[in-house]
Amino acid sequence: MKAIGYRASLPVEDAESLIALDLPVPEPGPRDMRVAVRAVSVNPVDVKQRARAAPPPGEARVLGFDAAGVVEAVGAEVSLFRPGDEVFYSGVINRPGTNAEFHLVDERIVGRKPTSIGFDAAAAIPLTAITAWELLFDRLGVRRGGGSGTLLVINGAGGVGSILTQIARKLTGLTVVATASRPESVAWCREMGAHHVIDHRQPLDEALTALGLPAVEYVASLTATDKHLPAIGRSVAPQGKIALIDDPASLDIVPLKRKAVSVHWELMFTRPLFGTPDMIEQHRLLQEVSRLVDEGVLRTTMTENAGRIDAAGLRRVHAKVESGRSIGKTVLEGF
Repeated sequence: MKAIGYRASLPVEDAESLIALDLPVPEPGPRDMRVAVRAVSVNPVDVKQRARAAPPPGEARVLGFDAAGVVEAVGAEVSLFRPGDEVFYSGVINRPGTNAEFHLVDERIVGRKPTSIGFDAAAAIPLTAITAWELLFDRLGVRRGGGSGTLLVINGAGGVGSILTQIARKLTGLTVVATASRPESVAWCREMGAHHVIDHRQPLDEALTALGLPAVEYVASLTATDKHLPAIGRSVAPQGKIALIDDPASLDIVPLKRKAVSVHWELMFTRPLFGTPDMIEQHRLLQEVSRLVDEGVLRTTMTENAGRIDAAGLRRVHAKVESGRSIGKTVLEGF
């Protein structure tokens, strides 16, 4: 089968940073499905893995997490899906990735693809939707259908910020404040449903005070948490909650003690990586997201279909993600 991977961690400008591979078609385990991949999207984790996690000498690694496709074969214990089903999902970091014609995935982290959108638009959704949903409802503890106060979304125009803003606006009672710095990213945040947009290049606490929101109950810090932490500490309400997804080299949360602020990590790979007893919650979550998309409550965050799934195309999209100027999600479709 066709696949795209890498043998060494190289700059994305290097033609060998992502290369075409010819690999055997994988055979599903008991809870696995073999999916014929129709479309994929690229996330910051793809870029980080390519840059930092070189495969063993002489071996190649296939990246890719988000995918939409058609179930081709199922393992002996699979009960949620059958061949021919259209699905969407995000894989896991300890298994081969979705940048391949065929991909194995545990059925418990897969949802039925929304019927109202194409494979490309569907491939933009899973990883960021799982991250946003778990961050908001599982980590921050916001009650679906209710909740009061303010949610600050740092990096509102990114993949996670785009879907988190929608979920918070449509499914809770929170006031959503997103951050963005360019006219096009500000406009995107408003399109996603943000009540207010502030510039993350300026002190966040001063911007929030200017809005009449000097204390926010919830903070979703999606990037540059170490840089923004002092302003977050000044802005977060007493007994407030902060959730983060990025990788700060260090994080001094001691100053938050006076306000009794809780800090939560969100990593959407945790449930499948550790096979937690509630791993199937990601299947249920994606089923609900799919329903909400088909009902018009949520929308895809795809902003570009960048063409076919090949090494050159993936290098271009990796470079775009690395630039830090992406809005929404970029997708590739077809081999």
